[in-house]
This record gives sequence, structure tokens and C-alpha cells, in this order.
Amino acid sequence: MNNKRSWIFLAATLSVFASPLRAQTVGGVELMELTVAEAHRAMLAGTLSARQLVQAYLNRIAAYDKRGPALNAIIAVNPAALARADELDAALRSTGQLTGPLHGIPFIVKDNYDTHDMPTTGGSATLAGSIPSDDAFQIRKIREAGAIVLAKSNLAEFAFTAFETVGSMLPGWTFNPYQLNRVTAGSSGGTAASVAANFGLVGLGTDTGNSIRGPSSHNALVGIRSTQGLTSRDGIIPLFAHRDIGGPMTRTVEDAVRIFDVIAGTDPADTVTAEADQRRPASYLDYLTRDLDGLRIGVVGQITYTETADPEILVRFTEALNDLERLGATVVRDFHVTDLDSLRSGTGCSRFRYDIENYLATLPEPPVRTLAEIEQGGKVHVTVMPTVRRFLDFEGTPETNEGCVRGAQAEERFRTGMRAAMEAFDVDAIVYPTWNNPPRLVGDLTSPHGNNSATLSPPTGFPAITVPMGFVWNETLPAGLQIYGEAWSEPVLIRIAYAFEQATLHRKPPPTTPALVR
Repeated sequence: MNNKRSWIFLAATLSVFASPLRAQTVGGVELMELTVAEAHRAMLAGTLSARQLVQAYLNRIAAYDKRGPALNAIIAVNPAALARADELDAALRSTGQLTGPLHGIPFIVKDNYDTHDMPTTGGSATLAGSIPSDDAFQIRKIREAGAIVLAKSNLAEFAFTAFETVGSMLPGWTFNPYQLNRVTAGSSGGTAASVAANFGLVGLGTDTGNSIRGPSSHNALVGIRSTQGLTSRDGIIPLFAHRDIGGPMTRTVEDAVRIFDVIAGTDPADTVTAEADQRRPASYLDYLTRDLDGLRIGVVGQITYTETADPEILVRFTEALNDLERLGATVVRDFHVTDLDSLRSGTGCSRFRYDIENYLATLPEPPVRTLAEIEQGGKVHVTVMPTVRRFLDFEGTPETNEGCVRGAQAEERFRTGMRAAMEAFDVDAIVYPTWNNPPRLVGDLTSPHGNNSATLSPPTGFPAITVPMGFVWNETLPAGLQIYGEAWSEPVLIRIAYAFEQATLHRKPPPTTPALVR
């Protein structure tokens, strides 16, 4: 299979780069790499309708998801997407105004977000056909802002793995559109591949250890993992609820921030967000500035310069540091976290059994009610079953389970240690490669992976953003720069990400899903 996909990739690459990239226009605008702002300008000018935009993306899904390169990224297309687009077009014609900041914008949504009008499966055949009673908080917020849920995307089953996107809802893997024999990472690989390949304008993913930032890095995207408590977890199928985050995956920083502005804030249904409205600024768009004057940025060499790090990734990282300096930042190359390995040890709480059973109890007609029933049903992917069985061992609640109690104490020590390091070196943020290695070959789970996303952000609850850092291996495989900071420091991280993106413009579309030309 890998050899066949390699030939498809080679043919697609040659056909695209043998001549200039062709355009795919819709409603007078270029569809490939379209941004929210560009779409809205065309809609207000009357040259582009939401229906035209939805149909153009549906055409690309039909051409490339199960046919052609066969990315295998989409679990289901929303049958009501065109009707919703018609409603939004009618509202714009009637009032002359957009209905909200995401008016008519087609979203690819990871299929662990509850949607009241479509099944939510978590990538598992166990939950096939399971329809929740209402939308997840973030889905409700984007819909209120005018967005269209275009499709539900594939994920690593129950979001269990950072390394590949495979489960029991779709046969086979989701493939990386930059090289079809490479992984998308996990677990939000379906959203990543879809947004990278221009199947939708923007997307939503979730991140417990890696799963927004890792797939974004592997697919030349921007991904935001917020401070724990700034965005609601309500209606997201949980992995470990104390670390779960939902957030944007987009082709530009600005588009990610436009979504973030809509979804960040207090949700009465999720008590962890109680402080969110007080902690967030009026608009994160105010921090889209192009210089970094006065900022101090630390380099986390302890997780960057490892024995197995890919040399080309390190070259891209060095170039990124130089770019940050040219933008006015002071790069602190001797930044160091005292006793980092010790701080990392003992964190975590393997509470999936507790969390999934609480989630299943919210469903009006749950296909199963317990993790034991999931295991007994045998409908999960063969690679997933050992993890299901391991999680069956969890006893009690996160508040009473001894491992979770110790893990919470260790996480507090980690937060204290990271704050101390950042204060000692007087840095506003720190940076490192999102992955120290490029995307692995599909099926390879043994070669060095270099996943840095799980190291700092989830166990501390602090925010992190990944942004494209360039390409390696003959400019074919994407790499990402990760920017991490103290709790509630999203404005600083957004400022760094946007300035870096605008100065470098590393993002480019994948060769295997070119413009559709009729």
C-alpha cells in the first residue's frame, strides 16, 4: 500500500510543479487558501455566496477524500450544510450585514464534538449513529456567530494516540496530503488533513497531549491550545477531562484568532471556565501586530537538541530564532528549566473510564453505557483495544484515585517550576520545535517521533500555539514552531505567532490536492 501511495504522491507532485499552480475561483475569489476576511469581503460585495462556498468545498471533498489521493479525512458531510448556507445568504440579502463574525464560514469539525443534528462518534464504530441532545458549547458559539458545520472529520479513535489517525469508523488511516505515505499525527488528523487540503475554510480540533498542535505542525497549519479554563470542554467526548482542550486549526494565525475570539469565555456548564470572561481581553484580534519589540523569548534546548532530533528540523528552528530576533525580540538561548525531568515525572491521571462513562450518561440513547461494554462489544480498532483494556483498571474518581491525587500534586509542582524558570530568565514566552522529527511513514511506530507538544503545556495547563516553521526533506514535509507561555498569556503568544507568520509566510498548500479546474 505504501508503494502505491508513494507513486500517487510522486505523480501529483510532478503534475503540480511542472507548471504554475492553477487557480480555483468561486464567486470571483480564489478558493485555495481563502481566509475568513477575504470571504467576508466578497460576500459583502455580493460576488460570493455562502452556498457557492459550501458547494466548492463539497466538490473538493468529493474529488479528493475517498477518490484521487484518498486522504480518508472525512467521516460524514453535513446534509444540511447547503440549506444553512441558503439561510445565511437570505439574511445577508435582507439586512446587508453579516450575521456574525463567522458568517457563512464552512468548518471542518473533529468528530468528538457534539452536534445535535449529526452523529458524534469519537472515531469509534461503538458510537456509530449516536446523536447527542445538543451542540457542544464551542459548536453552539460558532453557529451563533454564523458558521456552517460542513463535515465531521476523522480522528484517532477516542483520541488515544498522538502518532497516527486511525480508528474503527473509517477503514484505514487518514493520510498526510503533503506526502500520502506519511501520517497526519493524531488525534485531530482528519481536521488537519482537511484544512490543509482546502476541504473547508477552517477547522476545530481537540488537544489532550498533542492533538491540535501535532497535526497542525505535520500539515503546515496554525493550532491553538488555550489555557486550561479559557475554553469550554462541554460536549466534547473526553479523554482526560482535566487536560482536554478544544480549539482552532487553520491556515493562518488571523483565522485562528477570529475563531478563538468566538469560543473563548465562561461557560456555566463547565466550571473550570469560571474565570475566563475576566481573564480574556475584549478581542484577541487586537494582538495581531507585526513586531516583537521588547519581548524576551526563551529557547527550551532541553527538549529541542536531543540525540534523535532531525538535523533539518534544527536548521529550520535556528532560522526561526534568527527571524524572531529580526522582528525585535531578544532570544534567550541559555534558558533552562531546573530539574525538568523530575518536574515532568508523575504527572497525569488516566481517568478515561470515569470521563467516558459520565459522557455516555449525557446521551439520550447511548449505544453503550460503560467502558466495559465498549470492550465487550469489540467494535474498536484492533490497535485501540489494548488501551481500552488498560483504562478499565481505573477505580474511583479523579478526586479519590491515588494516582490522580499524586498526579495533581506533581502538576502543581510543574507549574511552579515553569513559572520559576520563566521568572529567573525574565522571558515572556518560550519556543521549541513542535516535533523534532518530520511526519513518520504510515505504519511506523518505532522510529524517532520527536513529539514535544505533550511535554510542557498539558501537564501545566498553560497555553501553546504552533505556527508553520518551514519544510524539510527537499521542501516536502512541514515543520512547526511552538510558542508557550504562562497561564492567560494568549495575547503574547498570538503576537509572536502572527509577527513570525507574516515575516516568513512558510505556509504553502499540499501538492496532492490541487485546484479543481473545469
